[in-house]
Amino acid sequence: MVNPMKIPILVGLGGFAGSAARYGLSIASQRFSIEWPIGTLAANVIGCLALGIITGISARGETVPPEIRLALAAGFCGGFTTMSSMIYEVARMIRASEYLHATMYAAGTFLLSMAAFITGIMEVRVFAKIGGALWN
Repeated sequence: MVNPMKIPILVGLGGFAGSAARYGLSIASQRFSIEWPIGTLAANVIGCLALGIITGISARGETVPPEIRLALAAGFCGGFTTMSSMIYEVARMIRASEYLHATMYAAGTFLLSMAAFITGIMEVRVFAKIGGALWN
């Protein structure tokens, strides 16, 4: 049984780590483009891939304790991904009459993030088949 007092602390620690990683990714991505929000796009896609992997592993049984799953999924992935930043950036593009860029960015973020999430789940299934006894 998960101690209810530990949950907010674990999620908060995971969120702190995710937010710090997101900031680092944002700074690193500025080398490639300041005009296009590559860091936010990358954070959302990578975060969804990680969430897919966590979900896939968790679906295989109790291989990930609930406390760790909460710290990683709700905490780290929640702090790392950034829907509010994406919405702000889309709104900024719309205000600048960059309708095609806004549409491509919003649709691309959704499609790539969904594909990354599904890829994470599928990766776990493939590795489980390859690993065989390691996962049982």
